[in-house]
Amino acid sequence: SCYIDDKVTRVAWLNRSNILYAGKDKWSIDGRVQLLTNTKTEYSIVIINVDVADEGLYTCSYQTEDKPHTSQVYLIVQVPAKIINISSSITVNEGSDVNLQCLAVGKPEPTITWKQLQGSFSNEGELLDITEINRQQAGEYECITSNGVSTPDSKKVLITVNYPPHITSVKNAQSPVGRTATLRCEAMAVPAADFEWFKDEKRRLISGTDGLSITSENSWSVILFSNVTSRHYGNYTCLASNTLGSFNTSLRLLKPGLPFNQGATHTVSALLLVLLPSTLIALLRTI
Repeated sequence: SCYIDDKVTRVAWLNRSNILYAGKDKWSIDGRVQLLTNTKTEYSIVIINVDVADEGLYTCSYQTEDKPHTSQVYLIVQVPAKIINISSSITVNEGSDVNLQCLAVGKPEPTITWKQLQGSFSNEGELLDITEINRQQAGEYECITSNGVSTPDSKKVLITVNYPPHITSVKNAQSPVGRTATLRCEAMAVPAADFEWFKDEKRRLISGTDGLSITSENSWSVILFSNVTSRHYGNYTCLASNTLGSFNTSLRLLKPGLPFNQGATHTVSALLLVLLPSTLIALLRTI
């Protein structure tokens, strides 16, 4: 808006050196620029759907009887922060270095923050570097950008961390002959572990044979004995494995009345067994 009085004889609006309007005559070919008010006290234009290119110096030029005058205003165009590029979701092995990038534009210059959704971790800046990532650092990370012009913009990236199996829980069993019994083995792993069961550490068990059934899901496996017989009693081994390694543990199916601490359960990784001397392995098996 340009405010004038009745002494003004001629008026015009200019953008830099380009004439937009002279009096009521339009010089600009831009359809977004329109004359809003043309009276003895006000001479105003309107720019519809303003764009970043419209930013700059605007001049109201007016002529009185004695000399020309100018009044200037600088138009600042603000742009809401927006993420224009972000790293894709990734899958890495535990111990790897992870580098994520989030690029945003806006005016004023936006701030960028990375946050781990399942934790309290946060990082300022467009780059997120995680050295030797561990399984607790897996999950969704959100990039948030803001510059105070509008609501913040955000996007998410999923980091999947692969790691070898680790057996977290086992369930031994005691049951008389003719009754049911269950042995249970739970393991954490990414990708999910495949489970195998062995009797006396050497005979691989197959579901549906020998009076037992095996059910396995992503993180657990169960042997169900529908009708316990004397040949079912003894030591069992649960082996959990994926592409990164394996882990095994021993379980027992005992007659009622026998304490579990006779022949205590041991958990030993398959990798460790390879490294142990044969004499020590023999000793462990006698415990």
